[in-house]
Amino acid sequence: MGIHVIKMPDIGEGIAEVELVGWHVKVGDTVAEDQPLADVMTDKATVEIPSPVVGRVVALGGEVGQVMAVGGELIRLEVEGEGNVKGDAAAQKPQAGAPAPAASAPAAAPAKADKAPAGGVAGQIAASLQSSAAAPQTPSAPSAPSTPPSRAAAARQAPAATRQPGEKPLASPAVRKRAWDLGIELRFVHGSGPAGRVMHEDLDAYLQGQGAATAARGPAYAERNDEEQVPVIGLRRKIAQKMAESKRRIPHFSYVEEIDVTELEDLRVSLNAKFGESRGKLTLLPLLARAMVIALRDFPQINARYDDEAGQVTRYGAVHIGIATQSDGGLMVPVMRHAETRDLWSMAAEIGRLAQAVRSGGAGRDELSGSTITITSLGPLGGIVTTPVINHPEVGIVGVNRIVERPAFRNGAVVARKLMNLSSSFDHRVVDGMDAARFIQAVRALLEQPALLFVE
Repeated sequence: MGIHVIKMPDIGEGIAEVELVGWHVKVGDTVAEDQPLADVMTDKATVEIPSPVVGRVVALGGEVGQVMAVGGELIRLEVEGEGNVKGDAAAQKPQAGAPAPAASAPAAAPAKADKAPAGGVAGQIAASLQSSAAAPQTPSAPSAPSTPPSRAAAARQAPAATRQPGEKPLASPAVRKRAWDLGIELRFVHGSGPAGRVMHEDLDAYLQGQGAATAARGPAYAERNDEEQVPVIGLRRKIAQKMAESKRRIPHFSYVEEIDVTELEDLRVSLNAKFGESRGKLTLLPLLARAMVIALRDFPQINARYDDEAGQVTRYGAVHIGIATQSDGGLMVPVMRHAETRDLWSMAAEIGRLAQAVRSGGAGRDELSGSTITITSLGPLGGIVTTPVINHPEVGIVGVNRIVERPAFRNGAVVARKLMNLSSSFDHRVVDGMDAARFIQAVRALLEQPALLFVE
């Protein structure tokens, strides 16, 4: 038997380091050739690292969330034959019962990430880029001690229960009544019974751990002292780095304007009634995107990207609009390319396709890069005003707020109108305040007189 060391491969594109976001194997597992070993992240794409050989895992080279250099040791396998490491194989693998090195064999192996189709051998890795919307991995629990503790002791040792709101814990009616009388919310109590059932001993252990001063006024008033440590890894770390970079490097200024979208909404409803079955339904975003495409013809300095290191602004004729999209893993910005060539229904279909790709984890690198200006929207949660963060290295972003119906004066009469704020931010190094205001006023004129959207 020998030891085969698999190193972090060169993924290409000049990448020198990657973040380890998930293990598919743990120490002791037997792996087959081309079986996925780990997921690593570069920028906003995930690469699956397969095994080039058959073997048994003897050591892992890092923990989830660790940044690893290309060429660094990823994993060690025990293989038939000599392997690719010289020396006695028995001396290189961890001794039974001996503590494993912290960097190579963590005591608690990370939980398996959702498996994707095998990406081929290491030479094919560059073709296996895929979008990652996976939630951060958490370590699995350590193995149980040889002598089982009592239920009460187990409840005291166990971490706080992590049931979600609305998830009903298992417990008998007597336990539920006692918990109510004590002011304990059962979803925060670890259950040591079969299938996680909460027992009377668990209530006693919870009281000991939380303090017996829990008020008897009902669960809504129970004292809470639980804490949860959430590692910022994977996509969430990339989002944090991107936002920090944008705010650090770009001097933002924001501009907010109120827009009367009564006619625009009437037009949208009419178009959906007439063409919804054959062409698909329209939301507000394609109409806003069309207005921005037209307005940007007169404001090319806003459809641009600024390389502050080179001191150069690149203005684009093509309008590649980023659509900020929320996924389970966090905020991502897929790109609707060449919006200047699309009609309303083509825009609506592309926005829907991109949103589905992001939320399903199927968006590729080319769909997540290259935007020249971004639209962001919180939909019905849009609030009155927002201060959107520019998607670096772009120089402008336009945010949609909630539509509300309010009284307004029209020709001396008070009438009901549908009003909405556009909240925009610009890079003040490149875009002057007057130009930004004129751009938003041009968008406003197009949205308030929507027939102009179809006039060339």
